[in-house]
Amino acid sequence: MVKEGYWYGLPLVLIGGGLIGLKLYAVGVFFLLVALFVLNFFRDPERVITTEPGAVVSPADGRVVEIALESYEGRPVRRVSIFMSPLDVHVNRSPIEGGVRDVAYRKGAFHVASGPRASMENEQNVFTVAGDEGTVVVKQIAGLLARRIVFWKRLGDTLARGERVGLIKFGSRVDVLLALEVELRVKVGDHIRAGSDVLGTSGAKA
Repeated sequence: MVKEGYWYGLPLVLIGGGLIGLKLYAVGVFFLLVALFVLNFFRDPERVITTEPGAVVSPADGRVVEIALESYEGRPVRRVSIFMSPLDVHVNRSPIEGGVRDVAYRKGAFHVASGPRASMENEQNVFTVAGDEGTVVVKQIAGLLARRIVFWKRLGDTLARGERVGLIKFGSRVDVLLALEVELRVKVGDHIRAGSDVLGTSGAKA
């Protein structure tokens, strides 16, 4: 579990236990159930990261809601959008091994994360990783409920494929921008897991 889970969950456990101690059973049980939901949200399971050459792994748990061609900084890319429901693991991971080339936080709106407007208009943190698999851009996007994006890394950091890089609290969306040379292995509707599921493969060099 990530440390944020303890900050949110333990106070609820203490409140619930105290209320039960005062014989306010119904309210106490309610707080304990909310605490279980919060602690479950911040879970951080270990994942088996592939060693397959050229593999680009998913940076997020969730459902693939859109795959589209678009332009990013003047070059064509393929966008894979992953919707993370409150029941998914919300720890984000690096899609490839490489260096953090760019990090940019952008203020914005809080549209429903599963909708197409979220990619362009919602508040987001955008980071770029460059390595032997090429250059991959990841957008951590806030949603209707998610108002807190966390990114633990800094510009210039070196990341391992599947390394934990941050999280988005309480439901959100992650967009992955891939070079057209990457051969996709996912389709709309697939439910994928961060680090362990491969989005596509590439033999490109950064």
